[in-house]
Amino acid sequence: MTHKNKTSIANVMPIFLMGGLFVLVDCLALLVAQPFEAAGAVAFENPNDPYNLVYFFVILLASTAAILLIARYWKKQAVRVFFLGATGLLDVYVFYPLIGLVIPNGWLALGLSVAAAGTLLVVLVKNPEWYVVNTSAVLSGIGCIAMLGISLSISIALVLLVIMAAYDAISVYKTKHMIDLADTATDLKLPAMFVIPKNRDYSLTKDTKSLKEKIEQGEERQAFFLGVGDIVIPGILVVSAFTNLSSNGLIVALSVLLGTLVGFIALMAVAIKGKPQAGLPFLCTGAIVGYLLASYIVFGAIVI
Repeated sequence: MTHKNKTSIANVMPIFLMGGLFVLVDCLALLVAQPFEAAGAVAFENPNDPYNLVYFFVILLASTAAILLIARYWKKQAVRVFFLGATGLLDVYVFYPLIGLVIPNGWLALGLSVAAAGTLLVVLVKNPEWYVVNTSAVLSGIGCIAMLGISLSISIALVLLVIMAAYDAISVYKTKHMIDLADTATDLKLPAMFVIPKNRDYSLTKDTKSLKEKIEQGEERQAFFLGVGDIVIPGILVVSAFTNLSSNGLIVALSVLLGTLVGFIALMAVAIKGKPQAGLPFLCTGAIVGYLLASYIVFGAIVI
């Protein structure tokens, strides 16, 4: 095999794997949506309340500002403790409804959920390799998509995707604070990013250069990085469509997922050049178009 062919495979295979992550996380979120709803694991009580968007963005902006300020002016390890604590709590929310399906005793199910989340957290702290980080990120993605998807109406989910696409573009191309956030996440080996190696020998723990350093030096990265939020945000519409449409909800939800994958292909066509790209403008556009087309085809009208 020539060097050119090896290079091509090293770039193409991770892209297929990243696309597979969208399918995996979204489909698992669809599977756990009803158990989450039955267990009352919701983010907002009233899915139709427009103030849900306000609460969401206040939390998003406050947490982003806190992480960046702590990372810049205090010890980065404080960010790691904060983020891993939040991750462990979210994992408990993921495990509890699922364990509750087979263990009716609430306290026992809760105890096992805490034990499972705690075990994963210990492994993440002790050995933050890319496959451990990805496992934790998958669980976090499933939990976020399921909880937010069942907690937001379709109309509010659509508005959320539009605003988040604009926010992502501004934070990557204008303020560039999203790049700083990605640097912090990769430096601390946090499950805020999916890590897809280009070769089998890649080690996240030995990858010490920051994203900014690699960009400035023109160095080829040995792995692709995909923010968990890039999967979560369009995934919210997938679960919202599935939950809120009384008939053919699954068909529309899968169409949203398909539209997201089309947006992902467009994103990769740009990102393959090596520069950081705002993912949500591509992904959310694909998801929204997928929803609008499926809604019109299935129901004869756009249902929001």
